[in-house]
Amino acid sequence: MRIFENTSFEFIPKRRTAYIISGTLIVLSLFALITRGLETGIDFQGGTEFVIETGEALPIPGVRDAIAGAFGGIQPEVKTYDNDETLLIRTTAGGDDIDAIQSNAINAIEAAFPQATTQVVKIDTVGPRFADDLKRGAIWAVLASLGVIFLYIMLRFEWRFSAGAVAALAHDVTITLGIFAMFHHLLPFSLQIDQAIIAALLTIVGYSLNDTVVVFDRIREYTNLFKTEDYAKVVDRSINSTLSRTMVTSGTTLIVVLTLFIFGGEVLRGFAFALIVGVIIGTYSSIFVASPVLVELKQRALAAKGN
Repeated sequence: MRIFENTSFEFIPKRRTAYIISGTLIVLSLFALITRGLETGIDFQGGTEFVIETGEALPIPGVRDAIAGAFGGIQPEVKTYDNDETLLIRTTAGGDDIDAIQSNAINAIEAAFPQATTQVVKIDTVGPRFADDLKRGAIWAVLASLGVIFLYIMLRFEWRFSAGAVAALAHDVTITLGIFAMFHHLLPFSLQIDQAIIAALLTIVGYSLNDTVVVFDRIREYTNLFKTEDYAKVVDRSINSTLSRTMVTSGTTLIVVLTLFIFGGEVLRGFAFALIVGVIIGTYSSIFVASPVLVELKQRALAAKGN
């Protein structure tokens, strides 16, 4: 399949507009991260999480009040999960006696709502110390991946390419997390940050890097072929020559993750949503962030050499 073949779009001359768009998205993302924060799962905050089928729709406030006593007076988070007859109950209470906590919660619901037929579908518990270790490990995993990528691109190309690639990846991760911060509790599915979302972020990093390296390879090739041509025009030519491959790859990937989002169930919906956002932002950044940053650094180096 060949689309966008033999195009001559002017990407680099319009990079100022791309800077404004990216800058606005990053500022909004940072604002959301600071003011709203991220909804973390029990992986990163510790506690216990139940998924309980109740046989019929129950009032959320009533369930919350009924089971507060089962968790030592700690007010739990209660919301529907996938349908009105299934509840997700999350609390910071936990520990070794998880069976007792589960039994107390079920008994409290059945006492308050005798007509309910409760059944525990899933239960997870994480200790606070283990949650802290997971949180630190997740942060270091993302930062280490950016550092290794910088070294890899620098060895394969040069440091200016590394700077462009890492700028694009940091751009992708920041905006994706910002969207999670903006829309958690607003969308009808969970956007909590857990190990699956960290895996999605690392997948986004790899996907975006793959796109960027393809463009960089073509830039290096065309730089040797068109030695007398202005560097910005060479980069534009390179982006256009790989545009068909980029759009086909992104389009087919989006079809897969959209299918996962629609049919994968509640458990995978947040993961699939992160991938959808990441594929779109990653495709954008490989064209409008990584390559323009490379051009800016190259032009400054040429200007400094000319002086």
